[in-house]
Amino acid sequence: MSQSQAPAADPAEAPAQTSGARIARRALDLWSTWGIALVLLLLIALMALIAPNFVSLSNAFNIMRATSITAILAAGVTVVILTAGIDLSVGSVLAVCGVSSVVLWNAGLPAVLCVLIPILLGALIGLVHGTLVAYLSLAAFIVTLAGLTAWRGTAYALTGGRPLIAEGDLGFSMLGSGNFIAVPVPIWLMLATYAVLWFMLERTTWGRHVYAVGGNPEAALMAGIKVRRVLTSVYVISGLAAGLAGAMFAARVESGQPNSGQGYELEAIAAVVLGGTSLAGGRGRILGTLVGALIMGVLSNGMILMNTPFFTQLIVQGVVIVVAVAIDSLKNRYTR
Repeated sequence: MSQSQAPAADPAEAPAQTSGARIARRALDLWSTWGIALVLLLLIALMALIAPNFVSLSNAFNIMRATSITAILAAGVTVVILTAGIDLSVGSVLAVCGVSSVVLWNAGLPAVLCVLIPILLGALIGLVHGTLVAYLSLAAFIVTLAGLTAWRGTAYALTGGRPLIAEGDLGFSMLGSGNFIAVPVPIWLMLATYAVLWFMLERTTWGRHVYAVGGNPEAALMAGIKVRRVLTSVYVISGLAAGLAGAMFAARVESGQPNSGQGYELEAIAAVVLGGTSLAGGRGRILGTLVGALIMGVLSNGMILMNTPFFTQLIVQGVVIVVAVAIDSLKNRYTR
């Protein structure tokens, strides 16, 4: 054998490496599908043991009702993150849309319009964000960060910096506190939102395009996908979700609160990442986000029942966000 010849590779080595990679990928796939649901079940079991009065149907409804607004925001944010984007403005959009619904009610408009117009306002705001991101190639982080401050300022401007109390009985208060077939209306709205987005993402061409753009926008463009339209559409959907959440929040408190939704954008992003959607885009499932939002809700509810100080709750939520991002980073590292 000449010195220039490399030793032959062990024929068993390549199959072994391939088998190991296949097992690792399979384990990651199983975790992405079932791991977050297992975490939710374990957390429920833990809270049932340590939190007083946690196990009851009324408390389960309380958790889902309290989670509904954040979960709806997270559903819209999921679609944006699937395209490797981000929407930091949803809390402020919630505020301006919620305030707008009460302004319209006090102006004498029918309850239906007081809900539909703010939802359309949210869509219009999303259209502005999406256009800036898709057609002017501005960074989504910068655009939505600017939206976070600008739309919050708009909410304060509409109310003069004070809470706006609804005149008389708010005609759409059932969106926040009503019941339908013994189940709170906010829960129905949350489930309907996830059902619609699940169908759009899993059963339509548009949904396949969203995943394609998030996975590789250059390849998606070469495949004939209208990338700019897809990017714009996901911000419109995020705005629609925030508009609905704003109307629900106003209905719950029966007033327009310009400071409503503060910090909700971080909770929504945490729910998305906890649910298995990658911040790098192209991977994730909308139902995982619902489970992630429920984890945040169960954790918050359990700490309240245990009389945990509010500042401790904030610390725990911050830790959860860091852990969620760390898990996403590890998944990206081992799936390359």
